[in-house]
Amino acid sequence: MIHDLLIAPFTEFEFMRRALAGVVALSIAGAPIGVFLMLRRMSLVGDAMAHAILPGAAIGFLISGLNLFAMTFGGLIAGFAVAILSGVVARNTELKEDAALATFYLASLALGVTIVSMRGTNIDLLHVLFGNILALDDQTLLVIAFNATVTLLAMAVIYRPLVVECVDPVFLRTVSRAGAPTHLVFMALVVINLVNGFHALGTLLAVGLMILPAGIARFWSRDITGMILVAVASAALSGYAGLVLSYHAGVPSGPAIILVASALYVVSVLFGRVGGLLRQWFPGRHLEA
Repeated sequence: MIHDLLIAPFTEFEFMRRALAGVVALSIAGAPIGVFLMLRRMSLVGDAMAHAILPGAAIGFLISGLNLFAMTFGGLIAGFAVAILSGVVARNTELKEDAALATFYLASLALGVTIVSMRGTNIDLLHVLFGNILALDDQTLLVIAFNATVTLLAMAVIYRPLVVECVDPVFLRTVSRAGAPTHLVFMALVVINLVNGFHALGTLLAVGLMILPAGIARFWSRDITGMILVAVASAALSGYAGLVLSYHAGVPSGPAIILVASALYVVSVLFGRVGGLLRQWFPGRHLEA
């Protein structure tokens, strides 16, 4: 019974194994990025950047149809362009960076939807907006795995200055010039992982496996390393459980994954040992003199 419920879908169907491999790769690379987005109070920036890649992917679709490399390349260019333009606007005008990003992401989302609608059908539009992780092929998996490897290697290089910047950015600027390059590399990694998520979960849900696991981890650990481990584990668990739910209940796989992650988040808010509501309502006994 348990085998049929939890294991059989992956042993019997290759597309389920591909989807599981893809979601694990997304979890390993994207969840740590989400933790640092949360610690830097940039969670909504990640959501805005997810929408920003749509015009580039849409132009790639307009030129080559559902071509993996055209849409990947277009999404990367669009994401980097929006990140750079919003930074330029924020530094040369009185508009804050979050407001600049909001403006660019709304324009990007509208432009991308318009481009896809002009060339494709409603099915193509749904594929771009919501993805289809069950349709991952070998080429897409290789791209996701390559981007995940690049992310992990780059994170290993910038990990220390990234942690210091989260804790005390003024101190980092005082003792090192690594702050600006670290921020640029980190934003590049955000774009790369959003493009990764785009292929599996679509534009609207790509940021889900980055931000929700980070929020879950915040309720279970105070240590950054611990938060990263919890975030990766919860993202992978959400992916696995979402795929199983999708298979047995017949619901769309991408939304099912994000709904499972949302349920884990609610559980963490209630029962998390670091700031969970039950911990606050019923605190344990403190040391007595």
